[in-house]
Amino acid sequence: MPGIDESRTFRPVNIAVITVSDTRTEETDASGKTLVDRITAAGHHVATRVIVADDRTMIVRQLRRFIDSPDVDVIITTGGTGVTGRDVTPEAVREVCAKEIPGFGELFRMLSYQSIGVSTIQSRATAGVSDGTYVFALPGSPGACRDAWDQILVYQLDIRYRPCNFAELLPRLVE
Repeated sequence: MPGIDESRTFRPVNIAVITVSDTRTEETDASGKTLVDRITAAGHHVATRVIVADDRTMIVRQLRRFIDSPDVDVIITTGGTGVTGRDVTPEAVREVCAKEIPGFGELFRMLSYQSIGVSTIQSRATAGVSDGTYVFALPGSPGACRDAWDQILVYQLDIRYRPCNFAELLPRLVE
């Protein structure tokens, strides 16, 4: 039966949050705040939170900085996953990741369908692994961030979750 195994000890992970936007500031970044609030409520550490413009080169540069940091285990981006010309976050994530996690985007869209119906087809949420760091790219709405965190990431980043989770694989990602 899937769920939290209370006999195991919780281990927090260090998570960097990147909001991809040309218009948001820290004060107006509701999606980034949603993630930060949920990350800390779950007992994890927010290593840092930044806002990066909708520019593929800038996104890749920031992702690589965090991937190279020993203080970051997981990166969660919010924004830039749609289909407009400025939406380039999935391309940036693919550029830095050695392995894709296709099931993340598939599961996210399945869960999102329950909230927003067929509009979920516009999301290109994705995930991957780069040099021992998980990278998750979420849409830029607070609702999408809540869905992804509350229904997927809170469990997969908790080492106590059974039958398996991403957190327990962190030490082996670079084997």
